[in-house]
Amino acid sequence: MRLSLATWNINSVRLRIDLVTRFLTEQAPDVLCLQETKCRDSEFPLAAFHKLGYSHIAINGQKGYHGVAIVSKIPFAESGKRDFCAKGDARHITVTLLPETTPARPINLHNFYVPAGGDEPDPEINPKFAHKLAFLDEMAEWMRTDLIAHRDAIIVGDLNIAPLETDVWSHKALLKVVSHTPIEVEKLGRVINAGPWIDALRHHVPPEEKLYTWWSYRSPDWSKADKGRRLDHIWVSASLKQHLDGLTILRDSRGWDRPSDHVPVTVQLNLD
Repeated sequence: MRLSLATWNINSVRLRIDLVTRFLTEQAPDVLCLQETKCRDSEFPLAAFHKLGYSHIAINGQKGYHGVAIVSKIPFAESGKRDFCAKGDARHITVTLLPETTPARPINLHNFYVPAGGDEPDPEINPKFAHKLAFLDEMAEWMRTDLIAHRDAIIVGDLNIAPLETDVWSHKALLKVVSHTPIEVEKLGRVINAGPWIDALRHHVPPEEKLYTWWSYRSPDWSKADKGRRLDHIWVSASLKQHLDGLTILRDSRGWDRPSDHVPVTVQLNLD
């Protein structure tokens, strides 16, 4: 069985449902994880996904902010959500995928939207940055104590950190910019090592090559300037590493009408 799984910070699922429809029609992943859905559960456009054949849906939303969702053609058991830092933010949801052709191999899937952290990389004066660091600390501790990666598991989402020098357009220019500061990279490293997790994108793209999934709205010509960052991630447990079998980063979607500033990232796994 081949399993295709995508992650996309859509920046309002209702505003960009036509783009989601286009993506699902053209790319047809088995599972799509969305971040920044920005709507309450009751406002989520269920009908649009059902029409496209995504009948299994898990939502963790809130009014106007944050929000994560998983839509799937594959049956799953909804496992729940965690309120990181006890702030009441909708930033995590988890399900257990139940592939019908491999019933003995359930896969735990976690969808995250890590706080962006504001503009000033100083937790003493910027509570948003302090929240981001605390969120990462809790992620690492939770993964260590729950041994999440000791099962077949996948973590996806907008983690709002570009960890490698080649994950940003200029390492030197962004060292003091939130998303690439040394303290963020260090704390994300602790989360990865708490698995340990396999970076699925870098499994396919060597770490010495540039790799981006986000381009700022502030750039008048994002494609020409190409000042991107890799903020969107897919990690798999060591047990799934050998099954990684393809990667697509849909850069062209950044140029669609009224796009998100993130693009969809899709990995393929061969579970045979």
